[in-house]
Amino acid sequence: MPDSHDPLRSLFREAASAGQSASTTPPVAVIERRGERHRRNRIVGIAAACLLVLAGSGAALSAFLPEDSGPVLPATTPSPAAPSPTSAPPPPSHSTTPTLNSLMPPRNTTPPPARSSTVPARTTTAPPPSSTGTVEPSMSATPPQPLR
Repeated sequence: MPDSHDPLRSLFREAASAGQSASTTPPVAVIERRGERHRRNRIVGIAAACLLVLAGSGAALSAFLPEDSGPVLPATTPSPAAPSPTSAPPPPSHSTTPTLNSLMPPRNTTPPPARSSTVPARTTTAPPPSSTGTVEPSMSATPPQPLR
């Protein structure tokens, strides 16, 4: 028995011939653009993966490194304080007109010896450091608690 009377078969043949005639290859420029877009997406993905690896390794490295132990001390000791203007030697009294040398401050590198009669003793508000290395109760890191 011939199947030429089957309506479904004839519809399939029509669809196949219509699809075959409509299916043409796109122009080369379209194919190039599509390939270029895929290549750019692949490069962006690789760059993002590299950045994530670098950021993750940096975070892991910072987690394993020791934390800062405290303030950084200076490499050299600070120079002594400049002498106060009251401790400067008085100008010579034998000349009536000031000379250039008498107007310029002395250029010595060592400070003049302190005179106990003219320079008042300086007082400090900080308590002396403990020789045992412990912190005195008044110097604790926590603030005093208010009374209730």
